[in-house]
Amino acid sequence: MLRLASVTVLGIAALALTGCPNNKGGGDSKVIKIVSSLPRTGSAKGQTDTMVNGIKLAMDEVNGKIGEFTVEYLDWDDATAAAGQWTPEAEAANADKAAKNPDVLAYIGPYNSGAAKISMPILNKAGVLMISPANTWPGLTKPGNWGTGEPDIYRPTKKINYTRVVPTDDLQGPFAANWAKEMGVKQVYVLDDNELYGKGIAKLFAEHCKEIGIKVLGQDKIDVNAQEFKSLMVKIKSLNPDMIYFGGTTQSKGGQLARDMVGAGLQSSIMVPDGCFEDAFVESAGAKNIEGRAFFTFGGLPPEELKDGPGKAFVDRYMAKYKTQPEAYAIYGYECGKVALESIRKANKKDRAAVVAAALSLRDFDGALGKWSFDANGDISLAIISGSTVKNGKLSFVKQLK
Repeated sequence: MLRLASVTVLGIAALALTGCPNNKGGGDSKVIKIVSSLPRTGSAKGQTDTMVNGIKLAMDEVNGKIGEFTVEYLDWDDATAAAGQWTPEAEAANADKAAKNPDVLAYIGPYNSGAAKISMPILNKAGVLMISPANTWPGLTKPGNWGTGEPDIYRPTKKINYTRVVPTDDLQGPFAANWAKEMGVKQVYVLDDNELYGKGIAKLFAEHCKEIGIKVLGQDKIDVNAQEFKSLMVKIKSLNPDMIYFGGTTQSKGGQLARDMVGAGLQSSIMVPDGCFEDAFVESAGAKNIEGRAFFTFGGLPPEELKDGPGKAFVDRYMAKYKTQPEAYAIYGYECGKVALESIRKANKKDRAAVVAAALSLRDFDGALGKWSFDANGDISLAIISGSTVKNGKLSFVKQLK
C-alpha cells in the first residue's frame, strides 16, 4: 500500500533516523506511552475508528496501570486531509516523534504495508516495539524473493523489533486464486494500484492462477488519481473475463473500479483482498451494484463468525461499549493492544529492549484471535483466511478458505 511522494522513501527515513535516543527509557520514570499510527483521515477512517476502539478496550482492561507504571495511549494520524490517505511524510513524522520520546515503548501500526517501509527502519534504530494490526506484505519480515534487500533493509540494527498479528499475502493471494477456481472461474483480468501491497498481492494471485489452470487475460496498473475507469472497463469487457481481480484498497479506488465494472456492462464478478474488506468499499461501489458479485478475502474471520471463546467475548464487549458491530480489523487493534500491554508486563521495567524481547518471546498467547505465538521473524503463527461477499447490502461471510 505504498504511495510515492515528492521525496523518496529512503530519504524520508534517513532524515528521521537522526537524533534517536538509546532504548533505556527516560522522561517520566513512572509513565509508559503506547501510540498508534493509522490513517485517521480519509476513507479508511471508518475502519481505523474500530481499530482504535479495539485498542482502547484493551487499555480499559488494565485501568491505565501495569505494576508501578501508568500506561497512556495516544492515537496518531498518518494521513492528511489533502491526500485523503496516509502519506510518507506523516508516517515518518509519527515514527520520529515516537523514537525521540523515551516514554514511548510500543508503536501500534501502521495500517498500510507501504507506510511500514517508512517507519520500520526509524523505529528499529530506536529499538521501539512495533505491532501492526494490518500489514500483510511478506517482504517486511520474511526472507525470500520479495523486494530488493527485504527484509534486512528495514533492520539497520540487524535486530528484530517489528511484529504483526495478521497472516501475510503469500497465503492470501494463492488462497484467493483457489477460491476463484472453486467458483468456476476460467479466465481472469488482474489489476493493481501500483503500490507495495496491491501490486504484491496481485502478482501472487496471478502467479497461482497460472499454476492451477486459470487463464490470466491481462494485467494492468491503474492510476489511483483517476476519477473513473470506464474506458479501462470497456477494454476489459471485450476480453470477456469471468472475474476481475484488484490488488489494492478502498482508498486506491477499489470501490470505483467495481462501480465502473457494472456501469460498463461487464457480467464478470470482482475479487478484492483485505484492503477492501470494509463497509467503505461497499458504499463506494454501491451495494446494489455488487450484490453477490464482489468477493473479499481476509486474513482471519470476520467478527460475526467469532461465535465462542475470547473472540466472542471481545465482540460482546465491543458492542456493549460502542453500540455497533466492529469492522473486521477491530479485533486486530485489540490484539495489538493486548500484545503491547503483556510485553510491558513481562518486561517489568521501562526499557525498550526488554519490551521488544518480551514480545518476541510470546508463545501460546491466549488472545482474542485464539492461542498463537510469534515466530522468529515476528509473524503470527495463525494462518486463517476467509472469504466473504455482499448480501442484503452488507458484507457477509461465505467460508474459510483452504
